[in-house]
Amino acid sequence: MLKSHSVFRAGTAESKSGELSMIRKAVFYGVLCGVLVLGGASMAFAADQTWSGKISDSKCGATHSSMEHDGKKMSDRQCTAACVKGGAKYVFVSDGKVYNLDNQDFADLPVHAGHSVKLTGEMTGDTIRVSKIEMPAAKMN
Repeated sequence: MLKSHSVFRAGTAESKSGELSMIRKAVFYGVLCGVLVLGGASMAFAADQTWSGKISDSKCGATHSSMEHDGKKMSDRQCTAACVKGGAKYVFVSDGKVYNLDNQDFADLPVHAGHSVKLTGEMTGDTIRVSKIEMPAAKMN
């Protein structure tokens, strides 16, 4: 009994459809690789951004109220320091929106607690990984 073997012969319809299939696969994988490379490059270059706002705490957020501290009047700086000492986390408030700060151990956070600052970092969702904090330049009148 003879076994039937499929053999592609040059110039036949079978060989042309097989070649087209291989070309389609090559193009598909080429495009896929390009997308992955470009996507990876954009993630690798998710450059830091800079925002203006205030370093605050997760307990008080955007507003520091004397009601939060047994009626004692405190500056924003004193309030932030007291709340963080009491277990709150540092946050950044910009245009009324409160952002979590990923790296709570960043050295300049306690230095600038309660200050209006220019904060530089990388944002993911509503969380910022801080890379730099600086006081805004003084305005000359």
